[in-house]
Amino acid sequence: MLTDAYARRFSYLRLSVTESCNFRCSYCLPDGNDCDSRSGELNLTEIRRLVTAFAKLGTRKVRITGGEPSLRKDLTEIIATCKAVPGIEKVALTTNGYRLQRDALAWQQAGLDAVNVSVDSLDADTFHLVTGQDKLADILDGIAHAKAIGIKQVKINTVLLKQHNALALPDFLRFIQKQDIALRFIELMRTGDNANFYQRQHLSGASIQQQLVAQGWQLNAKANTDGPALEYSHSDYQGQLGLIMPYSKDFCADCNRLRVSSTGALYLCLFTDNHQDLRSLLQSDDSAPVLRFLQQAVQGKAFSHQLAQDYSGSTRHLAQIGG
Repeated sequence: MLTDAYARRFSYLRLSVTESCNFRCSYCLPDGNDCDSRSGELNLTEIRRLVTAFAKLGTRKVRITGGEPSLRKDLTEIIATCKAVPGIEKVALTTNGYRLQRDALAWQQAGLDAVNVSVDSLDADTFHLVTGQDKLADILDGIAHAKAIGIKQVKINTVLLKQHNALALPDFLRFIQKQDIALRFIELMRTGDNANFYQRQHLSGASIQQQLVAQGWQLNAKANTDGPALEYSHSDYQGQLGLIMPYSKDFCADCNRLRVSSTGALYLCLFTDNHQDLRSLLQSDDSAPVLRFLQQAVQGKAFSHQLAQDYSGSTRHLAQIGG
């Protein structure tokens, strides 16, 4: 199994399949997408070889990210390819949801186990302001459709923004009270392109955590392949509420995930300068060179990011590698 110098085991691969995105979220791509070309994206054969190598080293979960993954016309084939790899037990997708209603059934039939949908506000005008798209109703319909067709796990991701949803906790709690959906608040993270925006909008998840505990919410145990969210449940609510707080103490101590970009670069951390190209090793079905590369590379993974020191590495924005 892939294990680093701090005895952390990596069972979770976050695979970006494109940097392109059709939304203009204020915290990520406020000026729109800056990708000039998509010709360099990993193809299906390279993805199969990559995921096969990770699976041989103990990876059990693959999350397909972007950019917006559904801009790939072959996304259904990508899902099927990942799910068919021996050893891969769970395939998940993070999406802005704009094609969810149309394509969710095909994705599920291809093997999709879980989907996370970005919804930064339940108010249509605020959603439009944050994302540049007046599509909240369509996306909520897509989420309902994903649940109705039986996708095993449907979650909502909400980036905490001081000026847009800081006081919206009651609205989100009402939303999950009568439906089995996990909603996760994600602290805004500083990247290379958003320093000023971060200073204006960053909101700590600690205040929400304190409110939840005071209201009787209980912390759930984590599975081995779960991400960094602290998920809480309450007997009066069908849904769960989670918090992803990258600025909290010991956030990186139990890190279990590695990232690969849409062009085949290994990211040992979301916030690092150390991106190692492995695409040249994906031109053959012989996985031995990829296994050696990964086993050696993971030994260089730092114990923690340096966000507290205002250092975000070379990550320009989250569409670059998928958060």
